[in-house]
Amino acid sequence: MNRPVAQASAVQPTTPSGTTRLFLLAGTVAGPLFAIVALAQAVLREGFNPLRHAVSQLSLGEGGWVQVANFAVTGLLMLACAIGLRRVLRGGRGGRWAPVLIAVMGVGFVVAALLPADPGNGFPPGTGSEAAFSVTGMLHLACAGIAFIALIAACFVLASRFSGMSRRGWAITGRTSGVLLAIGFAAANSGVVGGPLAMFVGVIIAWLWVGVSAARLVR
Repeated sequence: MNRPVAQASAVQPTTPSGTTRLFLLAGTVAGPLFAIVALAQAVLREGFNPLRHAVSQLSLGEGGWVQVANFAVTGLLMLACAIGLRRVLRGGRGGRWAPVLIAVMGVGFVVAALLPADPGNGFPPGTGSEAAFSVTGMLHLACAGIAFIALIAACFVLASRFSGMSRRGWAITGRTSGVLLAIGFAAANSGVVGGPLAMFVGVIIAWLWVGVSAARLVR
């Protein structure tokens, strides 16, 4: 008689407390905040071309502090979201790994904020067309890359959780989001024209899915 109850509790999230809801909503806010701030800079910063320049390069030059703050703040918001996920997803699919992956993403963004990207492809204005390589720039790429890989994995782990909750349509959307980010990540690292833009679009799609998923768990 107890077995069905135990199985049901393994897939249904715990009802979140007020503090936990705030932590989850931090993850809901993080993606749109990052996108809005980055897009505003892409439009306003002279010489920035989203087809050629990575969003990370917005942290360089005059006004670069805005993108540095964008990385740091949204990374901290995702760390808060990881705490909320850990509290609400105890037991069942994804209860352990989803919070860990989101925490890795948050830490990656915070560390990337502290390590500036390298200039290249003529941005910031006045720099050469050849890409520069420094220790801090390579560490920035490594931290950002780990964060994005963690986000891809989180999409699949959370999708598995929602599938177990009989929300298969939302689970399919999550897996699709992870695949789109993986494609964008591959495009950006292959050096194809438009790769940075494909990467940015993939990140935002996957991030928004995770954020909406956090909002669903609040309810």
